[in-house]
Amino acid sequence: MLQHDHLFEWRTIEKNVLLGLEIQNKLTPETKEMALDMLKTYGLYKFKDSRPSQLSGGMRQRAALIRTLVLKPEILLLDEPFSALDYQTRLTVGDDIGAIIKKEGKTAILVTHDLSEAVSLGSQVLVLSKRPATIQTVVDIDFPHNISALERRNSPEFKNYFNRIWKELNEDE
Repeated sequence: MLQHDHLFEWRTIEKNVLLGLEIQNKLTPETKEMALDMLKTYGLYKFKDSRPSQLSGGMRQRAALIRTLVLKPEILLLDEPFSALDYQTRLTVGDDIGAIIKKEGKTAILVTHDLSEAVSLGSQVLVLSKRPATIQTVVDIDFPHNISALERRNSPEFKNYFNRIWKELNEDE
């Protein structure tokens, strides 16, 4: 999942979600039903006949994630998936996507420059050095599993993780 959702405007949300299955020649009545179930589960079913321009940025990102999830990948690569969204929407969508990934039992690698995003969504943060990029340090993030990304941001531990990562980033200079 990339910075922009890459949904095709000439396709409905349903058709966009089914695109990967079509390309991989995996579109069957069963996989279509699974995709429609995911649209229902994640609040987009009533928008399945809408065009991407008719949806909010957050809804578009959820549709893009569903398009990825219906392919049943073992690992999700999320490359700055919230960068095109305004701050308030980023928080909400980050919370939604984190919950979806947890519910679907997926492993995700989130590439971000936003320390708050990394701490609130991750279980580990890999701090990279400057060019050539190497892993400078690994910070394990330990929050109770039943709290949301937004609740993590409000916890006392959040500031400690944030400051530790900030310090690691600035040691390289």
